Amino acid sequence: MFKNNLYYLWSAMLFFLSLVFFYLSLFLGYNNLIYFFEYNLHIFNSMSLCYLVLLDWISLSFSSAVLFISSMVLLYSLQYMGYLSYSSIRFLFLVLLFVFSMFLMIMSPNLVSILLGWDGLGLVSYCLVIYYSSTKSYLAGLITCLTNRLGDVGLLISICWMISYGSWHFMFYPGIYSDYIYLLVILSCFTKSAQIPFSCWLPAAMAAPTPVSALVHSSTLVTAGVYLLIRFYSYFSFNMYMIFISLITMLMSSICALFEYDLKKIIALSTLSQLGLMMSSLFMGLTELSYFHLITHAMFKSLLFLCSGIFIYYMNDNQDIRSMGSVCINLPMTTACFNISSLSLCGIPFLSGFYSKDLIIENSLFNNLNLFVFIMFYISLGLTMGYSFRLFYYTMIYMNNHNPMSLFKDNFDYMKISIFMLTIFSVVIGCMIIWLMNFDLLFLLFPMYMKLMTLLLISLGGWVSFEGFFFNYLFFIGFYFFNNYMWFMYSHSYYLYNSFYYMSINSSNKVLSWGEYYGGMGISFYLLKLSNHCQIYFSSSLKIFLLMFIFWFVILI
Repeated sequence: MFKNNLYYLWSAMLFFLSLVFFYLSLFLGYNNLIYFFEYNLHIFNSMSLCYLVLLDWISLSFSSAVLFISSMVLLYSLQYMGYLSYSSIRFLFLVLLFVFSMFLMIMSPNLVSILLGWDGLGLVSYCLVIYYSSTKSYLAGLITCLTNRLGDVGLLISICWMISYGSWHFMFYPGIYSDYIYLLVILSCFTKSAQIPFSCWLPAAMAAPTPVSALVHSSTLVTAGVYLLIRFYSYFSFNMYMIFISLITMLMSSICALFEYDLKKIIALSTLSQLGLMMSSLFMGLTELSYFHLITHAMFKSLLFLCSGIFIYYMNDNQDIRSMGSVCINLPMTTACFNISSLSLCGIPFLSGFYSKDLIIENSLFNNLNLFVFIMFYISLGLTMGYSFRLFYYTMIYMNNHNPMSLFKDNFDYMKISIFMLTIFSVVIGCMIIWLMNFDLLFLLFPMYMKLMTLLLISLGGWVSFEGFFFNYLFFIGFYFFNNYMWFMYSHSYYLYNSFYYMSINSSNKVLSWGEYYGGMGISFYLLKLSNHCQIYFSSSLKIFLLMFIFWFVILI
């Protein structure tokens, strides 16, 4: 009962704080206000170490979304994780530590405090990924931790570099920092948001519990890189190379999702696709629209994960979508919410995903981009509908393949409450933000065929996905393995890890060998040998005595 009350209390507190922060974000946005709070901690030489809090409509609205999703995840986890389990309190405090780390990263424009939140996110994420004690979870946690540490290196070098400028407040000194600092920050954000070539850690992190995936690996942790780049956007200009990397990530993840049968990995790859969309729109200069899509995506993607958690729970921990045939008969409400979030992901009018994705695509047409970028953009959009329709087909139409011994009951009240609340926001959050937030957008006038091109490609992607069920499998077997391993990115990552591991072992052996020969071990061996040699003269041997007598007799003569 005590554990129950803790989950209720923290869920209610986070929900109330979410409403307060949402109201404050509207107030600051309407009045165009920004508040800074600075607290000096220490001064050494010419550097002042201080904690700075930035309150504007961006930080408060993102904090409101994080708090709302955390509240729903805690309410959902009360039954999903089992409140009678001995480790449920540990799970609760890990989630709260994650929320606290997100606040450190969101609220401060100081790189030192951002690094504290950044490392906190990585460490808590590692603890949540290895929550289930298994070899698979440990390997996934290792890949996640090591990949995110690469991003920490970029932030650490940036912090050391900025000492020469006298401050770590990057918002106070625009235009004076070196371009290399911005490249290091972009590297950090690419590792956190799993862009190519750091994409393989996000599907591997699906070894975590499903509520963790809903909170951490879909809506908050992976979007932290996008959020930090939004803060840094005024310091770097339109970058075609970064647009290409983001679009290739978007295209790769969309194609790989069409060949995947693990339910959570499909949703993780769809998250990766949407992160590529946010990054590409950000580097095109569509900063506000990228942030708009970040908020809407957080709502419907967390709903998608929570619904998939119920599917996995009812199928006795089976994540294969081929075992989900006609699951809508037994789980009508969960399937309805799942399909609503999938349609919102595709950008179907007039769900929340439509408002952000349609504006991003229309504004991208007015940028000075080549035809290749447009083709990749629209193909990725069609493939989004492709893998979403694939999930719809397996849950609604496909034949019943699930285990007859599975327990099918849709009577978990707390799970349904959290899913129902997220479903409402997945439907209305898009139009709500459009009405309430005053975005500075261009007036766009399109001919009819360009306006309908998005809907046409969505329909075409659904048709191609449906026809793909009847293609010959042998024809696609090579292409299947190529995409199932994320264009062999897993192999490349493991090869690099193994290569650097063996290189580090060889170098450490050489260093230890020289250190043992000339270092403390070598000196110790030399002194031990010298002491053994001197001990011979004190052994009271008659031969030694006669030898020393002759030696000193010769010297004295």
